This record gives sequence, structure tokens and C-alpha cells, in this order.
Amino acid sequence: MPSLDHVVRHRTTLSAQDLAWLHLLIVDWQIIADLSFADLVLWLPDSDRAGFWAGAQMRPTTGPTAYLDDIVGSFVAAGRKPLIDAAWHEGRIVREGDPEWRDEVPVRVETIPVRRGERLLGIIARNTNLLGIRTPSRLELSYLQTAGDLTRMISVGAFPIPGERSDLADSMRVGDGFVRVDVAGRVIYASPNAMSAMRRLGLVGDVVGLSLAEAVRELTDPSPEPVDRGIASMLAGIVPGSAELQRETTSLVIRVIPLSTGRSATGALVLMRDVTELRLRERELMTKEATIREIHHRVKNNLQTVAALLRLQGRRLPPGSGREALEEAVTRVGTIAVVHETLSQAFDETVDFDQIADRLRLMVVEVSSQGATVSTSRVGTFGVLPAEVATPLAMVLTEMMQNAVEHGLGARAGHLRIGARRTDGWLTVTVTDDGRGLPADFDPVSSSNLGVSIMSTLVEGDLGGKLTFSTPSGGVGGTAVSATLPLPGGG
Repeated sequence: MPSLDHVVRHRTTLSAQDLAWLHLLIVDWQIIADLSFADLVLWLPDSDRAGFWAGAQMRPTTGPTAYLDDIVGSFVAAGRKPLIDAAWHEGRIVREGDPEWRDEVPVRVETIPVRRGERLLGIIARNTNLLGIRTPSRLELSYLQTAGDLTRMISVGAFPIPGERSDLADSMRVGDGFVRVDVAGRVIYASPNAMSAMRRLGLVGDVVGLSLAEAVRELTDPSPEPVDRGIASMLAGIVPGSAELQRETTSLVIRVIPLSTGRSATGALVLMRDVTELRLRERELMTKEATIREIHHRVKNNLQTVAALLRLQGRRLPPGSGREALEEAVTRVGTIAVVHETLSQAFDETVDFDQIADRLRLMVVEVSSQGATVSTSRVGTFGVLPAEVATPLAMVLTEMMQNAVEHGLGARAGHLRIGARRTDGWLTVTVTDDGRGLPADFDPVSSSNLGVSIMSTLVEGDLGGKLTFSTPSGGVGGTAVSATLPLPGGG
């Protein structure tokens, strides 16, 4: 289905500024559709003025839809929809006309001009399914009155309100809590959900007839800060905006949209939502995240302590295989500590493995090079990996590099190239050295080398991958060790 951007750019002569205005409008028109109990369709003028293109569509959550199919991208020739033509040519809201019949459903259509300043951008068709129409309740009458105010504001270019939205506004819905205030900021209607939210905040009795700003000030006991005075101006319907109100453990999100005729104020629409449980869960998650990070931090500290003890023990041993074994153990413990240190700084159980790989290649070369000059480089990116993959992969990469330095290069200078490549849900890690190459009788299956055994166990057992040894192409000698492993979720 075509997008609004596609329709505007390929079917109309509207500018980028016009498109930005339309985006502001459709971000909020779920509110208008719900208040109207009607489907909204945005019709945009064809570049040749031959008719109109459907650029966007919204169905109500408060009533039955008038459109069973999506019509965005469809075209209506001039003369086929008289109400759209009339609203376009006369620049006014058009309500005249008999209901249309669609799939045996009577539909009342109203058309509203969409303006940006003095510029007419398109027409909104408000389509109301008339099946099941009954005498409206007070709630429905308040909804419809507010929808009428908003559509009049759209027709004169007073809505949407630029710069009014915030992250809090994105979660607001009419059904969460609806309050209508008059020009003096007094509540003239509050929906049952809005009353429940206010009572959670501490209200006793009915809010209707009260100044909403004064009622909230008494309930939340605000401090005399500029932000609190700004909230009072919002609740009085003077300025638009959104905010979060709190009292003890109760949290209430509000959004205020001032209403007007285009020239004079008529009051304001206030949407409110009780987010107490949501904030409680957020606090619990933050506590858990902090606890997990602290655990990783303590594990890292404990591993560093173990590495230090092993290092001290190694210094007491004479040069030989025992001392070398302890030095390798120090490197392995340090590798795991690097992963936990990275996890202790993250907000979730994932890590940017490129940072770990770069730290490991410097650490391993420093410990294992035996004084020879060994340079390293990394080609490609590992990307972000979950902790359950990062820890064994760090061990595998360490063993690859350590074996390359000790057995591939020996005590000679050389270069290690670490390659990483992600393709189709797989990660391939390759460590290549320019040393003496593999022995003619080398067999990784029967090898007694501890590093090879660790790599095979981790790659094939823990990570479900495949480990291979080969000679690099180009005839320059050396060894290439590759681990190919599946990425969780297809990568």
C-alpha cells in the first residue's frame, strides 16, 4: 500500500513543508477519528487537478468502520465525489447531501478543508457508519462537540499545533480519559475513566464545575517552580502541552489541546491516562537492570582477583611449562573479565563485540608475544551480540590469537589479521597469521593441544558452529583458523 510520502511526491504538487504539516496532522488524527466515531480519509489534489488521491486513512476505535478495505493510493476523478469538490472549491466544511451506501451500509460523509496558513492542502472526508445509530449519551455528545471544534480548527489552519507534541503525548488515547474544560478552565465534562484517574490521584467528589488547574494543584501539592506554573497554564487551556502528575505512588499523564474557532478560544480538550502500573514496572525493570549490572561488575572484580592470584603464583615458579600454563590461565580468566566489564556498563544483556575484540587482540599479543613485535588488525565487524554468545566467542577468539602467536609465529615478529563477517544469520570469525604454517601431520580432531580442544568444545558444542584450519591463499604461508557459528534469531 502506498505511503503518504509516496502519494504526495508522485501524485501532487505539494511542497516538503506541506508534507511536514500533513504528517503533524495524521499523527494526531486517531484522536479525531475516535471523537467523531468515524473513518477519516485524507484526499489530496492531483497534480493535474484531474481529481483527488487518497493519501492517508484512519479507522475509529470507538465505533464501526465505514471502510472495510484500505483505500490509500486510490484515485477519485473530479465530479465523482461532489462533497469533496465542494469543500475544495468553496474552502469550507461541507455536510450537505444524502448518505452514501457502501456494502449495504449507509454512510454519512462530511468534508473538511485542510489548511496550512492560507494554503489549501487537501480535504479530509469524515465517514460515519450509520448502522446502529442511537440517541447519543452525554459522553458521545461531548466527543462529537470536541470533534467539531477540532475539525473547524483544521479548516482554518489552527490545528495541528506545531511544537506541541512530546513523548508523553504519543501514548494518549481518547478512551483512556477525556475531560472538556471551558474558556475559564473549569471542567464541564469528565468521562468515567478520567474520573477514575483523578480519584486515583486523590480527588474526593466530582471534578465537574471545578477549576482543573486548582484541583490538580491541591491533589499534587506542587512546588512554586516555573514548570508547575506552566502545568497550571496548560490545565487552564491557555497553552498546549503534556506533563506527568504524581502523588505518592500514583502517576497520571495528561495532554492538553486548546480549542478555538480560529479567532477566539472555546476551551480545551484534556486527555489523561493512569500510568501508575506502567511506572511501577519501569522502576522494577530499572532496579533489575541495575542489579544485573552490579552482578557483572562484581564478577569482573572477582575474576581480576583470581587472575592476580594466578599471576603471583606463576611468578614463584621457575621458567617452564608450569609457569606458561598459569600465564595462559591468566589470559583466559582476563578474557571472561573483559566481557563482564562490558556487560556491567550496558543497559541490556548485549555487547558491542568489536570493542571486546579490539581489547582482546591487544591483551593477548602483549602477554603471548614473548618480546617479539607482533602487530594486529581487524577487518569487518562482529556487531552487537547477546551475552550468551559473547562470553564463549571471546574465549574462542582469545585461543585463536594465542595459538597463532605461540605456535604460528613462535618467537618471531609477525602480523595477526582478525576478520569478522556477518551473512544470512551466520557469523564467521577468522584469525590469520603469517607464520610457519600448519605441520604436515596436523589433525585438529586428534590434537592434544589444550587451546585447540577449548576452541572445538566452545565452537561446536556451546555455539553450534564449525571450526576449520587452513592455509591462507596467495602462497605466503601462515595459518587461517575460522569459526562459523549461527547468530541468535537469524542475526
